[in-house]
Amino acid sequence: MRKNLYFIILSLSLTSCYTYQVKKQPDPETNNKQASQRSTPSFNNTAAPMKTLTDEPKALNIQQTPVPINIQDKLTPNKNVKIDVDGRSYKIIVDRWESDSLVAHPVGSPKKVLKFHKNQINAEKIAEKRFSQPIADIITVTAYAGIGALIWYLVR
Repeated sequence: MRKNLYFIILSLSLTSCYTYQVKKQPDPETNNKQASQRSTPSFNNTAAPMKTLTDEPKALNIQQTPVPINIQDKLTPNKNVKIDVDGRSYKIIVDRWESDSLVAHPVGSPKKVLKFHKNQINAEKIAEKRFSQPIADIITVTAYAGIGALIWYLVR
């Protein structure tokens, strides 16, 4: 029983509330739909011209090109990120940009220097370190339940 309790306490103390999360890019199609919904005329306005059925397919056939992601804007100095470079994953802290090369160091060792060219970095898999509220809530509830079980065990 005692070994299990130590194992649970150790695992809870090593759990972090911070996770690496990929920041989602705004979808241009949903932004256009929301803008068109706001600008639609009201039903009481009879002076507005009616759209014909041939107008809508033209609007649907226009394809949006994806917005290019600027890696240098995403990876600013002193940011803690997880990047994917040539199939390998690195947890780094960004130091600076030297021309087209990123100079950074791993999270655990500030003396080691890593350099990556911006073309090597997968821009879609850049994950920032952020606080995760659901994980914090789970840890809190588990800690309260453990304290309650310990008090119940001592009283019994």
